[in-house]
Amino acid sequence: MLLNFHYHSIKNTCIFTILLLFLAICGCAYYSFSGSALPAHLKTVSIPVFEDRTAEFGISELITEALINQITKDNTLKISDPRNADSVINGSITTIRDEAGTVNLDKEVQDIKIYITVDVEFVDQTKRNVIWQDRLTQWGTYEPDAVDGREKGIQEAVDKLVEDIVNNIIAGW
Repeated sequence: MLLNFHYHSIKNTCIFTILLLFLAICGCAYYSFSGSALPAHLKTVSIPVFEDRTAEFGISELITEALINQITKDNTLKISDPRNADSVINGSITTIRDEAGTVNLDKEVQDIKIYITVDVEFVDQTKRNVIWQDRLTQWGTYEPDAVDGREKGIQEAVDKLVEDIVNNIIAGW
């Protein structure tokens, strides 16, 4: 009797284990690690230099380079030349403005916020349609007396903009 119980217990455990393995394998067959909401046919992207509609010098190159670096780091899309790319990210810088941030009791400005606004569109060149477009604004802060403070504030705003752009393109629209 004890031997019979032991045999059925082992048999049930083996069947249960095989069933769990089967379900795990079947479940993993449809799972994707990419986390991307991009259409499957989009594998490459071209990123022309952002158009600059402001009087600021060098910001368009800064944003474009940061965007190329972030897309490369993300590795969902491969950077390609415009003639062969499945998609393109077009952008233009519309405004850059500085505003007083924190003011102390003596009415002295402690920091300044710099706002950068861009118009961005993500275009499917294969199907010839705009997948996503938006106007985005981000900011950075800097101390008014810092030697290279404004450049650091600009870089902070650019980093935030690029993160927003990549998240919108890769994660979902």
